[in-house]
Amino acid sequence: MRLLVVAGLFSLGVCLSPALAEAPAKPGATPQVAADPERLAAAKEVVAAAQGDRAAVLAAMKTPMVGMMQQMGIKEVDRAQIMVDEVVLPTLAAHYDDLLSVQALAFAAVLSKDDLKAVAAFYGTPAGKNMVKAQPQLSQAMLTGMQQWMGSLTPELRDKIAKASQAHGWDRSAKP
Repeated sequence: MRLLVVAGLFSLGVCLSPALAEAPAKPGATPQVAADPERLAAAKEVVAAAQGDRAAVLAAMKTPMVGMMQQMGIKEVDRAQIMVDEVVLPTLAAHYDDLLSVQALAFAAVLSKDDLKAVAAFYGTPAGKNMVKAQPQLSQAMLTGMQQWMGSLTPELRDKIAKASQAHGWDRSAKP
């Protein structure tokens, strides 16, 4: 679940980048689900249980947010940390319940009420509680693995994208 939060933060970084800041949000980006109060309640229970301690989740966001600030142009680490501490984390904390609602809607849109109840029950077990405790380490390991995987594919993707651009006539250096 925390991996979802980290992934969301990277999406936030993309959304906040100057090149994309002017682009309007796509309509219908929030998952839509039938208004079944029991299903949504079960989804909220899953999300709350999977998130664990709110303060710990927000604390885990600090380092990635500092990196995001640097990518946005605040190159000095100390200034980026100040922005994260004074602006980003308080803003995220103030809107954290909105994140949980969006996540609950996503879970309710994908999983049945019975599945949601089973997942919530799992989080109540010792194994589920251990899973929540292990999430920061798991998320970091998965994020690192995904970054390494994408890094290993970058040269291949770059070449294939260049060839596809040429094939479509989009490459300005290609002669017509």
